[in-house]
Amino acid sequence: MNKNDQQFIAQKIRAQYTEKEFTELDALRALDAKVKRPANLFAYSYGTAGSLVLGTGMCLAMQVIGSAVIPGVAVGCAGIAMVSSTYALYKKLLSSRREKYKGEINALSEKILQNENTSSND
Repeated sequence: MNKNDQQFIAQKIRAQYTEKEFTELDALRALDAKVKRPANLFAYSYGTAGSLVLGTGMCLAMQVIGSAVIPGVAVGCAGIAMVSSTYALYKKLLSSRREKYKGEINALSEKILQNENTSSND
């Protein structure tokens, strides 16, 4: 291992133990995550539940876990509806959250961009 590799590894390890200051960019990233996290959590949960309902309906219809073909088809159709509507509901929830936090995100990003332009002009 050459000296440059050793220095790189040492700097990488040192960076893990030094305190990092919280910047406005970190605040912007946190705010962006605050907007997206509930929509993602909903989409994953609702989509998973829909696929489980669909699978249960398929098992009922194929008489794997009972002999209820007609109810199995109905449950399967409900699962299909849930899975099919997941993306539309996700987009609607994400859109409403973006609208709610639009002002804060725009103000913070504008402040960051102005600071960047000011420091690059110096």
